[in-house]
Amino acid sequence: MQAKNLTALLIAVALIVGAIVYLDQSKAASVPTEPVVVVEAALPPSTPLTNPTEGEPEPAAKPSGLSLKQMRYERAKEITTPDGFINSSNPKGAAEPLTIGEFVGKKVILLDIWTYSCINCQRTLPYLKSWWEKYKDKGLVIIGLHTPEFEFEKKYDNVLAAVKKFGIEYPVVLDNDYSTWRAYKNQYWPRKYLIDIDGYIVYDHIGEGGYEETERKIQEALTERMARLGERGKVAVPITEEKSITRPESPEVYFGASRNQNLGNGERGRVGVQSLAVPDTLTRNILYLGGTWNIQGEHAENESAGATIVFKYKAKEVYFVASSEKGVNAKIYYDDILVQGSGAIDCRDKGFCGGEDVALDGIVYMKEDRLYKLIQHSGIEEHVLKIEIEQSGLKAFTFTFG
Repeated sequence: MQAKNLTALLIAVALIVGAIVYLDQSKAASVPTEPVVVVEAALPPSTPLTNPTEGEPEPAAKPSGLSLKQMRYERAKEITTPDGFINSSNPKGAAEPLTIGEFVGKKVILLDIWTYSCINCQRTLPYLKSWWEKYKDKGLVIIGLHTPEFEFEKKYDNVLAAVKKFGIEYPVVLDNDYSTWRAYKNQYWPRKYLIDIDGYIVYDHIGEGGYEETERKIQEALTERMARLGERGKVAVPITEEKSITRPESPEVYFGASRNQNLGNGERGRVGVQSLAVPDTLTRNILYLGGTWNIQGEHAENESAGATIVFKYKAKEVYFVASSEKGVNAKIYYDDILVQGSGAIDCRDKGFCGGEDVALDGIVYMKEDRLYKLIQHSGIEEHVLKIEIEQSGLKAFTFTFG
């Protein structure tokens, strides 16, 4: 009897233990795992890594191989839900998808986050194009991730036209929903991420400048790649000369209700029609509108012919992001003087010219969704800009300065 009771007890215990194990396994199986978005390149154990940055303490255990990179760097994120591709042609000429993962173990990748109406982004393009020409045959891939600031920058044809205008030959991916931007936790235009052969972000740079440093980091990554793959050749070529950057004293200024904190003579943050008059006294870096304006979230559109935009700035260059469905003519003044276009014979002798979009008669024709170059001085100066719009229908988005 006792033997039977003992046997029954053992069976019961075994059943309980089995049930617990089953439940634990089921629970573990139901927990989702993060997908691996970048495939790790194989690294021979004997391959040395670059020494840590000077002044940076070395890990106590001195791990070898990829484990050291895992401790120092983040993995690159994959491109997610792209909205179009440019310059990623297959042999038949049609644009085809590309991924970051397909280059890991083969190439060094420079991911450039930009948008085409951003003047800061535009000023980085000569360096990017130079690096593409110098290093595309040495293992560098540049991917321009186009993340739009305005709705019109989501249009594929607009981005394609800009890529052609700027002479960009490397691949460009449209990131209209900001999904890849958010994956990198980015907040800036432009921003560059350098991804090495193993898929690690070994360097990144925010904004303009730092071109010599960035190029040296590219050369270091390409040198590591060449050694890894057993290729012969020379990566160290002359660094592209870095030009000085002008720092204007006027900030970027927005016209739309969502960000028009600098509006000086209207109700800020309100969507709808406002009839406005420009005051006699102006404050620097404050936006003034004259006439009847329909202010929406991203832009302000004039409903009356002869409407004006007035802004007191301190900068070397003035840029204007705008568009018009039908097209409008606008006269450009500074300090109540009609601007001479950049083609005028004597304007440079005076140390001042209209931007390249200003005609000789001081008029800018605006229709395309883009950035227009209005004024260029020889140095940083303070003046009053006035734009007099001859027809209704101009959509004004932002002023930017250089």
